[in-house]
Amino acid sequence: MIEEYENFVPHVHFELVPIKDLVSNQDYQRNLSMLHVKKAVANFDLNQINPIKVSRRDGVNYVFNGQHTAEIVAMASGSRDTPVWCMIYDDLIYTEEADIFANQMKNVKPLSPLEIFNANCEAGNDKELLIRSLVESYDLHISSSTLPGNIVAVATLEAIYDKYGYEMLDRVLKLIIMTWEGEPKSFSSNILNGLARLLYAFQDNIKDDIFKAKLGEISIKEISRTAKERRAGSLGYAEAMLIFYNKKMKGPLAWNTLYSNKIDSKRKKKEDISDPPIDLPVQKEEGSP
Repeated sequence: MIEEYENFVPHVHFELVPIKDLVSNQDYQRNLSMLHVKKAVANFDLNQINPIKVSRRDGVNYVFNGQHTAEIVAMASGSRDTPVWCMIYDDLIYTEEADIFANQMKNVKPLSPLEIFNANCEAGNDKELLIRSLVESYDLHISSSTLPGNIVAVATLEAIYDKYGYEMLDRVLKLIIMTWEGEPKSFSSNILNGLARLLYAFQDNIKDDIFKAKLGEISIKEISRTAKERRAGSLGYAEAMLIFYNKKMKGPLAWNTLYSNKIDSKRKKKEDISDPPIDLPVQKEEGSP
């Protein structure tokens, strides 16, 4: 019975090998990223350690998949005497190792952000559960479908939560719902990120009721068109929203604040709009670029 499946079972055996006895300097491998190693050590989880693939040639254990794993365990344990489980191939030549390394991910389907998010929810991880609960509190759902009431940009929700916090994510969702009343395209990654960037820059100087009144008259299509004319990414969308927010305002918000890295939430001084960035043409009659 075993012979029947011989062509589908790798000819390997497993051994615990001390990290000091592994060699990871083959030319076909990636350069070791110590930034990645340190980040993984800071979040070390024994259950995430995979077996290391090793080609044993002339008595030497050549790692051809798992050099970062070995370094993570070594740094986390504080010793290169620490053993790791290795999947040992005894009959490979150098070119076969390189071929396996080059093509090991060729037919592997990576997890989507939604699949990762859902798995974290099932695992009971706080961040994902908080985000899901917040979204559902607005009668919305995180989904892969673009139907009304769904948010597809789950990675963006997580990014806003990580960068700006729960309260900011809450305000972004609330303001989008108030302004565009559930328009599916209003929950796109660019709109979410652009609004988060705008709100972070101006904090309470953005008035939700004014934002709703002014931006509610502007379609998502027009905001997107204006953003693409400005620049790529979330900054272009933040600029587009600021244009429409400032339009016909007696005291428009200062453009330079949008580009500030740090926000002084206690600033009470009236913002100066006399010196907008060089690439922002000024229309004096409306006080906006």
